[in-house]
Amino acid sequence: FAVPGSAMDPRARGTNDLIRQGATLTESADDVFAVLSDRRSPATPEIFVEKQSVENQTADEENTDAARAQILEALGPAPTTVDELIRVCHFSLPVVSTVLLELELAGRLERHPGSRVSLLMDQ
Repeated sequence: FAVPGSAMDPRARGTNDLIRQGATLTESADDVFAVLSDRRSPATPEIFVEKQSVENQTADEENTDAARAQILEALGPAPTTVDELIRVCHFSLPVVSTVLLELELAGRLERHPGSRVSLLMDQ
């Protein structure tokens, strides 16, 4: 792509030479989009496509159920830090965060300042 310049301006010599050599003359973004829309986007290489088997999905669900049960046991009405839950339950931050989000969405968890959480008791 090259944007043409005035033939009288010596600074435009480079881009004008590029156009003479076959570069696409470009006056606006629409010119670029017109050329790029003709090209197909390359397919995502399989190395980057995540494939998860049914067995792995079932195992992940079972692990989440186990994590949920263990985290519920560790929670109580007194606020505790998320770091403490990770330490006591031996789960990673993503697993603990997922379970806490599920509990919060279900209305069973309260968040407190300082990255602390507590279980809401049934009323």
